[in-house]
Amino acid sequence: MGPVFEDDRSLQAARTLGKRHVQGIVADTHLGQPRGIALSTSASSSRSTAGPPLVALRNVAKTFANGVEALAGLDLEVRPGEFVSLLGPSGCGKSTALRLIAGLSEPSGGTIAWGRGAAPRARDIGFVFQEPTLMPWTTVARNVAVPLSLRHARAGDAAARVAAALARVGLSDFRHAYPRELSGGMKMRVSIARALATDADLLLMDEPFAALDEITRHKLNNDLLDLWQALEKTVVFVTHSVFESVYLSGRIVVMTPRPGRVFKELAIDAPYPRDERFRTSAEYAAACRRVAEALAAAMDAAA
Repeated sequence: MGPVFEDDRSLQAARTLGKRHVQGIVADTHLGQPRGIALSTSASSSRSTAGPPLVALRNVAKTFANGVEALAGLDLEVRPGEFVSLLGPSGCGKSTALRLIAGLSEPSGGTIAWGRGAAPRARDIGFVFQEPTLMPWTTVARNVAVPLSLRHARAGDAAARVAAALARVGLSDFRHAYPRELSGGMKMRVSIARALATDADLLLMDEPFAALDEITRHKLNNDLLDLWQALEKTVVFVTHSVFESVYLSGRIVVMTPRPGRVFKELAIDAPYPRDERFRTSAEYAAACRRVAEALAAAMDAAA
């Protein structure tokens, strides 16, 4: 049985994911610690991200059937091990870019090239939508097992993967609970566990924490970074929040209003792991100010 989604768009995405064998529906992570922070126009991270890109979008355009031009001339490279955030106003094509990378939609123009010259393997991509998209009638453990069921994993292997994923997100004691018994933050943890169970290499996250309160959001940001660092995944993270993007990212891609394209890329040179000392530091505040200025300039350029 596949996952149940709350709207037709997500349902169609799930069906496409199943057809293309993109397993999992969530994300992984990183943690952080302060030092000096600098911004530049080239990518930077405490992790090595040298070498060819994992995926590259070259002059990508996307125009929908209703005539809406979501993307035009988008150039973006993502290297293995990076935590990259796409930052921009609503409707600028951030989510569209994620769906193109995932294979949930096809570009109208341009190319999407993978580092090995071919589309990713079955388990190489995990996608977390804005909502947890959990099946309300079954347990946490069975929700986490959904992508493993789609892959026809052996029962014993699937049970071990589910248990390990729930332990990583701190929900081992809630494996028999139902979604209605969970808080919003716990539901998102279940979604993250679902992707962890598939061991996806590339994690695409579409504003997963936007609907959460600030305290829960900060906690999940920390947990996400912790997992990213421990599991050495590649993350592309969509957000509207300057503050969230600076805290999480090694690189921030600022996009213009629709049709979306890259306006500026800024590297966040603060080392990982990061924690509350970084979030309350003068360096973090300065970085947020500069990213906010870049976002404002992108908006002005499109006016």
